[in-house]
Amino acid sequence: MLYLLLKAAISGVLIALASETARHNASAGALVASLPLVSVLGMIWLWHDTRDPARLADHAQATLWYVLPSLPMFLLIPVLLRAGVGFWPSLGAGCALTFGLYLLTMRLVG
Repeated sequence: MLYLLLKAAISGVLIALASETARHNASAGALVASLPLVSVLGMIWLWHDTRDPARLADHAQATLWYVLPSLPMFLLIPVLLRAGVGFWPSLGAGCALTFGLYLLTMRLVG
């Protein structure tokens, strides 16, 4: 249980760091947010838990295929915001687009 709390705390601190950095400098915050921190942490935790190179390799490769359908969200949200659409509808549309592309990716890859 302590291990799970440690993983959650480290992961949460990194997310907080990204949002706090963005409050002061949008570009620097975007840089921190764009780092594959979740993926890297996931690989670290998976390696720590399993020490299984094949499982980690499969995880890293699968992660690549799920990063790709998330990218259009980062194009759609700014377009909608600049067109006067509110934050929540823009975020919702971006998430819906990503979810739909994830489903398509799962059909193509899986």
